[in-house]
Amino acid sequence: MLMPRSIRAKPWSRILLLHVFLISIGHGFTEIPVHNGMKNALVIVADDAGFEMGLYNSKCLTPNLDALSKRSLIFNNAYTSVSSCSPSRSTILTGLPNHQNGMYGLNNGVHHFTSFRKTASLSAILAQNGVRTGIIGKKHVGPNEVYPFQFSETEENNDIDQVGRNITKIKLLVREFLMQKTEPFLLYIGFHDPHRCGRRTPQYGEFCELFGNKQEGMGNIPDWTPIYYDPEEVHVPYFVQDTPAARQDIAAQWASMTRLDQGIGLVLKEFEDAGFASNTLILFTSDNGISFPSGRTNLYDPGMAEPMLLSSPFETQRHNQITYSMSSLLDVTPTLLDWFGVEHPYGNDALTGKSLLPLLIKEPDPFPDDAVFASHSLHEVTMYYPMRAIRTRKHKLIHNLNFKMPYPIDQDFYISPTFQDLIKRTSSKEPLNWYKNLKNYYYREEWELYDLKEDPEERWNVYFKSSYQPVVKKLKARLMEWQNKTMDPWICSPGGVLEDVGKYLDHPSCLPLFNL
Repeated sequence: MLMPRSIRAKPWSRILLLHVFLISIGHGFTEIPVHNGMKNALVIVADDAGFEMGLYNSKCLTPNLDALSKRSLIFNNAYTSVSSCSPSRSTILTGLPNHQNGMYGLNNGVHHFTSFRKTASLSAILAQNGVRTGIIGKKHVGPNEVYPFQFSETEENNDIDQVGRNITKIKLLVREFLMQKTEPFLLYIGFHDPHRCGRRTPQYGEFCELFGNKQEGMGNIPDWTPIYYDPEEVHVPYFVQDTPAARQDIAAQWASMTRLDQGIGLVLKEFEDAGFASNTLILFTSDNGISFPSGRTNLYDPGMAEPMLLSSPFETQRHNQITYSMSSLLDVTPTLLDWFGVEHPYGNDALTGKSLLPLLIKEPDPFPDDAVFASHSLHEVTMYYPMRAIRTRKHKLIHNLNFKMPYPIDQDFYISPTFQDLIKRTSSKEPLNWYKNLKNYYYREEWELYDLKEDPEERWNVYFKSSYQPVVKKLKARLMEWQNKTMDPWICSPGGVLEDVGKYLDHPSCLPLFNL
């Protein structure tokens, strides 16, 4: 299979990275003045959060997020471009998919992944243009020279639970940052809730729902008022089995969500008390889907779909309105650059995302072929299961590159009550009360196509149906075009090998493998 010559006429990876490297060390930044009148930005990223909040019709109590939504644009079609923590955060902070910025899997631990050292990140670009940057809470990306922040209180110099779940400490760190009174600024806050913690610190509960609740041995978070839920009262989403074990798991997750919500309330109060509420853009979202079946590490909607709020103190006409525009976490960096009036050093065409600021003024006319793209390679180092996907309003096409192997399960989720319940019930041949079974969850076709209008729960793969072949052809071409534009090293997988050096320098090609 030959690649289109127009897309890869040169060894693309070396050209782009060299240029970005020159920019990142201070050569080539365009000196563009910051927007007239001081503007600041607050980005809040939850950890493995879904739609368990009142503003998305959940019974989980989130009054602070609900209040923020009333002065925000509410997104109903926002998606991550990769369903894994570090890779997703790297896309938020660079505007580049993880296969392009190099953050292929989780950043921490012995088997860490890091972005290419020549990548230009949002924090570096803004600092070069006179914007003070700060980060509090979960960072989980690296290396530091790619993601520099002038004020940094993260897991790198604190206990992650203290800077990610102790909402009193987070409040005080926000106050410390704001006391410097230097504008303009970007403050990025990575809450660790509602990420699972049962494997690392089981004494705090499956979702650290006991951490800081004033019980003996649980620590103390003065500003947190714990809210616990009756497992019989929680809503069980369609992609989770309805069993007592799963209900208990969801109840614990909801308790962690309420701590996240109370923490967000404290942060917003600090901004108001410091006088920054009137000139600060606020963006709230999550990195990926919840840690339940079909959620985190999957490119099904439970793993890709994200909550998102965007609040501007200047454009208020769409407060408490819903946008159905197809939006991506790859849009965060273009949005922040637009807000501060800063050009991307390589040119805004280097990013495939778009600024979301125009949505604050007017909802665009619906375009049926609007699409978001996703690229997942690994989560943990042993979880090699690269996937690429394109999602429109009507369809989703997923390419599973490692489809002959079983789908890998991450360590946190494996020991969870929900997944252990599925294993136990499968082993004992009890009813699963689930919309799938473990065999078809583990083993997937190379290509999956879902008709989201007819099948929003993505149960039925229609890829092989003759009536859908025009859709398949069109989506495959669009996905290939995006992979080309974003310089995907996996573009020839699994059926070929990419050659772009030697005699293939001027005509990179996918050299086919034998189909044995």
